[in-house]
Amino acid sequence: MQFMERLKPLGLLLLRIAAGAIFMFHGYPKLKDPAHWFRIFAGYGVPGYFVYVSGILELFGGGLLILGLFTRGIGLLLAMEMGIVLAHMGFLGATLRTFGEYELPLLSGAAVLALATTGAGLISIDSFTFESRRKATKKSKSKD
Repeated sequence: MQFMERLKPLGLLLLRIAAGAIFMFHGYPKLKDPAHWFRIFAGYGVPGYFVYVSGILELFGGGLLILGLFTRGIGLLLAMEMGIVLAHMGFLGATLRTFGEYELPLLSGAAVLALATTGAGLISIDSFTFESRRKATKKSKSKD
């Protein structure tokens, strides 16, 4: 299993790219045609200005995920957004017949929550900035 452990950075990269692309794909239309999305959000009982919040978070957050920059924070914000989406869609009262309506937000939320807890991996901007500082701090504390 040592072989699989060495592939972890590649797996995290692929997860970041897939999740980022999904969020960018869903965020762009909200910013391009907000009037249409105001009606959809209102149908779920969500205030209209959340169209802009959601669109900006998904479009730019997805881009940051792909780059691997601020991955933990963006992952947490996107996971919270997916939790809100699932709650407004009535996920808790879902039946097996209607589960297909919830699978994309559920999987997207789980993916970004996994990224928020594990970090971006070695193939990311985070690994050169934030993670390297965190590791250096841990090493200096352990030597004391």
